[in-house]
Amino acid sequence: MREPILMPTLSDTMETGHLIDWLKQPGDAVKKGEAIAEVETDKAVMDIEAFYNGYLDAPLAAADADIPVGAVIGYIVDRPGAEKTTAKQEKQEKQEKQKTDKAPVTKVVTKKAETEVGVKTPPPTVQTSTQASAQTAKAPASVKPMLTDMSSSKHIPASPYARGLARELGIDLARLTAGPDGSIRAVQVVSAALGRTEPSLGDGPDYELHPLSPMQKAIANNMMAAATTPTFHVSAQFPLAPLIALAHEEGYSLTLLLARACALTVEAHPRFNAVFTSQGLAQRQQVDVGIAVDVPNGLVTPVLRDVARRPVEELSRNWNALKERATGKQHSQRLTPQDYRGATFYLSNLGMFSSVVHFDAVVPAGAAAILAVAAIQDGLVEFTLSCDHRVVYGADAARFMETLALLLGDPTGLDAAPTSGAA
Repeated sequence: MREPILMPTLSDTMETGHLIDWLKQPGDAVKKGEAIAEVETDKAVMDIEAFYNGYLDAPLAAADADIPVGAVIGYIVDRPGAEKTTAKQEKQEKQEKQKTDKAPVTKVVTKKAETEVGVKTPPPTVQTSTQASAQTAKAPASVKPMLTDMSSSKHIPASPYARGLARELGIDLARLTAGPDGSIRAVQVVSAALGRTEPSLGDGPDYELHPLSPMQKAIANNMMAAATTPTFHVSAQFPLAPLIALAHEEGYSLTLLLARACALTVEAHPRFNAVFTSQGLAQRQQVDVGIAVDVPNGLVTPVLRDVARRPVEELSRNWNALKERATGKQHSQRLTPQDYRGATFYLSNLGMFSSVVHFDAVVPAGAAAILAVAAIQDGLVEFTLSCDHRVVYGADAARFMETLALLLGDPTGLDAAPTSGAA
């Protein structure tokens, strides 16, 4: 047996994974389900688990490297130091070694359904203003979207996501300037669609370019994509003292009770649980709330499921577990893709920062609205609802806020037994 270990697809937006480190070394015994490597995705740090019992075998992809999803990063064999069983395997590994020796950077070669990755990968580099000046100088003064024959873009280096966006938005990749890595990314495509250009760095002081982590890339791409959504904002001020008192009395998180209030409000106004699609509005049948959590170098949005109908005590246990997993302090307690996918409504609470009196949040893809909660000022808290104008309208948002105000003013019903019924 010689089974390949592949870089898994761990999120909808993941194109590459950053292999942080191997937890096992060649020759070490591994069991099915055991963590063998750490990977940083566009959402969080996760473990790669063994799918077979056996022994880890070389060649292993280098740690601290970005690797495309689906790429082979190592092997599991049935005995340590197992000899190659077929001439085909010998030839395959010989070719892999030749490609690795020739190129010091990550090399991707597609073979049938698998992708082979070279194992010699340099550490992330910091690009200086001198190295980047030539690229900056080539940037056009303006880039306008242009419907064109996309056949001219076939051989231009671009990520699959950027290529798909360009095709959907009618952007000619040949008119765009590649990023520091020599490839066109989604941010360049969306910037072109919005009529924006890369900043002219050559006009300012010396600088350094620091590579983005997979999570930072995902946040940037998601925010750029969200910028194309037509949104509007409605703000209101409510007293939060009754909700704070209930949280202290019952020992619940204030953010959890806010999520519960939002979910009940969404059930009262079900259009906020819909999402715009090209075929129409998709109306979801339960309220799943994504809650923004601050983590080092980014943010994640763990999702509480069926928040309007499950008992608050059960939700509280679930939320505490999600927060612990979001910090990723232990290998066995990290968020999985299922933990942060599929929210129908979002909540962002910055109330713990006393100087924040107001802020707007960006409506994530897949939702119709997000509620931003600021800090208490003179007994009142400012709530700002950002909405997708294709799904809900101004009066809908006003009614949503009035219902929310009633629940926050008398929050005793938030802890009531859940009721059945469709959203």
